[in-house]
Amino acid sequence: MTRRLVILTEIISPYRIPLLNALAQHKGVNPHVIFLAETDPHLRQWRVYKEEIKFSHQVMPSWRKRFGRYNILLNRRMGRALSTAAPDAILCGGYSYLASWQTLFWARAHNVPFLLWSESNLQDSRRGYAPVEFLKAEFFRRCDGFVVPGRSAREYLLSHNIKDNAIFTAPNAVDNDLFATAAAAVRRDSSAHREEMDLPSRYFLFVGRLVREKGVFDLLSAYAKLDSNVRQEIGLVYAGDGESRQKLQQQASLISPGMIKFAGFVHRERLAAYYALADMLVLPTYSDTWGLVVNEAMACGLPVILSRAAGCAADLIRNDWNGMLVQPRDVSSLTLAISTLASQRDLRVTMGARSEQLISQYSPEEWSIAIAHAMQSTVTSRD
Repeated sequence: MTRRLVILTEIISPYRIPLLNALAQHKGVNPHVIFLAETDPHLRQWRVYKEEIKFSHQVMPSWRKRFGRYNILLNRRMGRALSTAAPDAILCGGYSYLASWQTLFWARAHNVPFLLWSESNLQDSRRGYAPVEFLKAEFFRRCDGFVVPGRSAREYLLSHNIKDNAIFTAPNAVDNDLFATAAAAVRRDSSAHREEMDLPSRYFLFVGRLVREKGVFDLLSAYAKLDSNVRQEIGLVYAGDGESRQKLQQQASLISPGMIKFAGFVHRERLAAYYALADMLVLPTYSDTWGLVVNEAMACGLPVILSRAAGCAADLIRNDWNGMLVQPRDVSSLTLAISTLASQRDLRVTMGARSEQLISQYSPEEWSIAIAHAMQSTVTSRD
């Protein structure tokens, strides 16, 4: 039996389109995606790849306002949109918007099973605000089931007394084939691409927003602590933009010898080139519900040095097998990990191959199968 699944999510993220396209191909699911807004121009510089969308969807009328670090997003006609979609089940991508609560109450009023996509983890430094935790607990109490991307998110829900059999895992994924194919093409003519992109012959790579909580200053400090001979040979490339960029550049200018490049925000179709030519990805984040850049880097065959605070750390990085795990804010350990991998080419190649092997299990198809199972199980339990 094919069932109608309504998915509520904030914006049209390029990372989610391949997953939702895969779900639309699943015989047991007829998905309809409700986007609360097309994009968030104040926080994201992503392109909106509407031409790639192959699933039923709509973008709700919205009003957005930012007050410091708080984001207010209001939508009109949610009840009408839900009634028109006529879902057999709902998957909601969060609890922090008014529309999420409206959808939850609509589902309860119409006896429609309600699943929450939850990525929070116990390591996330953003946790701990009492009012937020209270609202989250109230939201949890009203859900019929939960979908998580991996082990850290599952452990978080278990710590909130959610029953294990109410939690389903749908592995977070990106379009592995897109990144792997593009990276292979770049490596076939690596010299030309390095020259065109003005990249060092070797470099460590960071991809993400340039904000303090991503550990970007720790990475710069770790680079500065490397032996001067290493810094003469290997550069550091930041691919991303954010409020800390200017201060990072000021501090980077004081590091000598060294080759530090700020590439700015890089759109998806160019990212694979940065991964393909790098020695490794380094993400020393303090706060990351998952870290999809790790998926991307692994699809491109890179070893990864990753903070244990990242939600994906427990699932994607096997310490000393396809990368190295470090504690957040531990610059000494970060420096040692970078230095160790930088000096061992064969180890980097082996780890990169293992990364590519492991990430093949985290595909849009696997995600869609898990979502379909979660929906079917939840609906059946209500029948």
